[in-house]
Amino acid sequence: MNKIIESGDGSHTLYNESIDEHYHSLNGAIQESMHVFIKNGLKCISKKEINIFEMGFGTGLNALLTAQVAIREQRKINYTTVEKFPLDKNLTDKLNYSDNKTFKFSKEDFDKIHQAVWDKWHQINTFFRIRKIKTDMKDVKLDGIYDLIYFDAFSPDKQPDLWSEQVFKKLFNRMNKHAILVTYSAKGIIKRRLESIGFKVERLPGPPGKRHMIRAIKE
Repeated sequence: MNKIIESGDGSHTLYNESIDEHYHSLNGAIQESMHVFIKNGLKCISKKEINIFEMGFGTGLNALLTAQVAIREQRKINYTTVEKFPLDKNLTDKLNYSDNKTFKFSKEDFDKIHQAVWDKWHQINTFFRIRKIKTDMKDVKLDGIYDLIYFDAFSPDKQPDLWSEQVFKKLFNRMNKHAILVTYSAKGIIKRRLESIGFKVERLPGPPGKRHMIRAIKE
């Protein structure tokens, strides 16, 4: 059971009662996603065409923010995302990412992202296309080579199997040289696990309310 919660910046997040965890920071859902995935991920890549893989589609917020950057900067983005438990339309229709007082993003793009049929490529706007895959991250067969990974699973305490060396190795092997992985988690065990696989790991200042986050680079 998921319940809509208004976070500190006025944007919605969800509370998953079954695992007792929120989808985003209660200090601000949009500002967290902007800080972790856009500012310290997408903005650090200068390519005009970018392949992104997202672990954890969730509310579609990261995809929406990325689609807006793509059209604003006129950069072609191919976005693959995995989600085992998609949210119901009657829930996503109530999320306020396109009409809250502080942030305004394209409702048309947000609706297209959620209406896109699973397991097929869909063009959302001139520069952004998405393929949503409905499966478990541990089972997905990756067929792309990625420049950027958004690692946005529930926390290592709640979903430890998704933060395993096996999962990170699978991603590492499908990343370009100098590709980046970003995540909100800064746990020491996650940092050491990424380093053991071959990533160069940085602990960066986190979003409001969180001390650190991780950016890992495949050298």
